[in-house]
This record gives sequence, C-alpha cells and structure tokens, in this order.
Amino acid sequence: MRIEHLSLTNFRNYARLELGLPAGTSVLHGANAQGKTSLLEAIYYLATSRSPYTTSDRQLIHWRAEDDPIPFARVCAEISSRHSPLNRIEMTLLIERAADGSQRFKKVIKVNGAEKRVMDVVGLVNVVLFLPQDLSLIEGAPAERRRFMNDTLSQVDYDYRQALDTYERILPQRNALLRKLSERQSSNPRELAFWDEQLIAAGSIIIAGRQRFLRELEIEAQLAHHELTGKLETLTLEYLPSFTPTAGGNGQLSFNTMGLDLHRQLEPEQIAPQFEAQLKAEQAESINRGVTLSGPHRDELRLRINNRDAGLYGSRGQARTTVMALKLAELSWMRDHIGEWPILLLDEVIAELDSHRRAYLLERLDGATQTLMTTTELEIFTKPFLERTAVLRVTDGQIEAERV
Repeated sequence: MRIEHLSLTNFRNYARLELGLPAGTSVLHGANAQGKTSLLEAIYYLATSRSPYTTSDRQLIHWRAEDDPIPFARVCAEISSRHSPLNRIEMTLLIERAADGSQRFKKVIKVNGAEKRVMDVVGLVNVVLFLPQDLSLIEGAPAERRRFMNDTLSQVDYDYRQALDTYERILPQRNALLRKLSERQSSNPRELAFWDEQLIAAGSIIIAGRQRFLRELEIEAQLAHHELTGKLETLTLEYLPSFTPTAGGNGQLSFNTMGLDLHRQLEPEQIAPQFEAQLKAEQAESINRGVTLSGPHRDELRLRINNRDAGLYGSRGQARTTVMALKLAELSWMRDHIGEWPILLLDEVIAELDSHRRAYLLERLDGATQTLMTTTELEIFTKPFLERTAVLRVTDGQIEAERV
C-alpha cells in the first residue's frame, strides 16, 4: 500500500500543497514548526478520520482561512493497494455560517467522488504511527492503551469498528439514564434493558476482538523484543477486561489473576451472557453511582517484562524498547491481516533512539513499506541510508526534494 499523491488545502500550516510520494522511505527534514508533523497528521487523518494531536477537527483548518466566507480545509490522496490500483480519498472540513451568526462544523468524505460515511472510509488507508509520546503506552493512563487497541483494530476489522461506534454512542445514553434513576427522575430500572441489549452485543464483539488481537500481537512483539534485548528479556501482554469472562461461563474455568487467557479465544456469543450477568449484578451500584461500572471502556492492558509490570518497574530504556517492539509488531500484524505492508509514519522518533535501536529499526524498515519519517537532524542518518532514501526539505509549508 502506498500514497501516490497527496494534496492539502488550508490544512494546518499548508495553504496549498501538491506532493507526489515515492515508494520506500522518505525523510522529511527541516526546522521545527515548518509543517513536517502536519504532513504525517494529514495522512493519519485520512486513515482514521481523527487527528493524533488534537480532539478538535476545527483546529486543523488553516488560521488564514478563518476570515473566508466558508472556512475549510481539504485533505486528498490517491492510494494504490493490492485491492485497488487507485483510490482517491478526500476529506473536507467546513465551517458553515448561518444568517444569525451561528456556526456549524461539517465533515464531508468522498471516495472516488462518491460521498461516504466515516465508517466506510476507515480502513481504506492503513497506517502505523510511531511517536516519541508513545511512551504513554507504557507509562500513561489505561485510556492510552485502549486507544492503541481501538485505532489498530478499527483499521482492519469492520465488525470491530462498527461495534466500537455503537458502544461509544450507547454508553453515554445508558449513563444518562443511570443518573436519572440515581436522582429519582426516573423510577423504572427496566428502562435499562433497551440500552443493555445494544451495549452487551457491541461490547462482547470488542472484548473478543481485543483478546484475539493481543494474542496475535504478543507473538510478533516478543520476537522483536527478544532481538532488541539480546534474548535477555521476555515481553508479555496482559489483557485485563473489567470483568473476566470464562470459557465455561460459570467462573469455574477462570484462567488466573492475569486476566482473560490470551491462548483460549472466547467468541462474542460466549462473552455476551456473562456481560449481561455482570451488568445485572452491579445494577444497584451503577444506579447509585450514576455510571456504567463494567465494559470495554474500563478495560486495561498491562505490559510485562520478565513478569514485572513495565509501567511500574521498568526503566526508561526498557519502556522505549517495549514501545518499539509493539510498533514493529503492529506493522507485521497489520500486514498479515490486510495482505500488504501498511504505511509507516515516524514523527521525530529516530532522534529519540540510541544507536542500537536506531540501526535495528532502520534495518527492519528498509524497503519493506512506504515510510515517512520526520527529523530536524539529517546527520543522525548514515550516508548509505540517505543515498537510498528520498530526502525532502520542509520550509514554511513548502516541500522540495533535496540531494544529499
């Protein structure tokens, strides 16, 4: 999979950009705040319909466009893959102004000229993004690790993506009803049944999908981690759902305190009745607290090195090694599921790595996938590497090829 051509209009600090991208590796270099990261952000946005740097899509619109009659930003790319010789994906962000002065934000998505939903376009471009702040996967809050699982699975598994969309719409509705029951604004707990049915169906698909994903990912991550540590350390992934479904559904085959057994796959139909029983068992407490206490929104993933929690006991160096192993595993896992290499985006990652990790990463990536990496320091790369790489200088939203 590769991007043949990328077009940006009023996106971040790009007023206008038309850029052809070669296969293989491209290094984007330049000073800070010139547009390197924004270019990777645009590609990631096309793949996932969200930015990794902001929760507000409005912030993606170039500030100079604010005074236009209809402020807008557009990201467009021509993508080739094994499934299609060429797809044109276009996302337009608009701020529409009404006569009364009010504003309405709108996102319009088109594939080959036909308007589509977000649900239909996620997965047409597959990317793996590697950032220095990915250390939060080890050291950060559980939400960071849930986001990692969701973002990866949603690009590959349509059923998971649909279930996640449903779950994220239903959960606030259920919580709103729980608060009403708590505040005596509603007196009939049986009203929860409508929301529970949908929450259970979607949540069971999510839990099953995460379990399968982590079991498969762990194999690739352990291989990379072994190589990076000279086989001195073993990385394991510990999935801790907010409740522990069991193979027998009766608690008698509970696997252990490590959480859901990653080596015995449970299907959604096995998880659903146990999820339902969990919600019923905690219904009184949920009403009292006005919040749903169990479900995928409370799941956790822990990473262990030689059976010790990396987030609690690991060094900074071990955290960097673990994140690299995870990202390389994500790349391989996605390749296995879509049948080709995804696009790899590395934002200022190389400078954060020591020489050993840097050499290992570049060796693994060389020629395997279309890769775009940003840097402020070209000198950290070897001359042979740069000679077989496209080097692009980024200056104030303008990009030009550079010979080294």
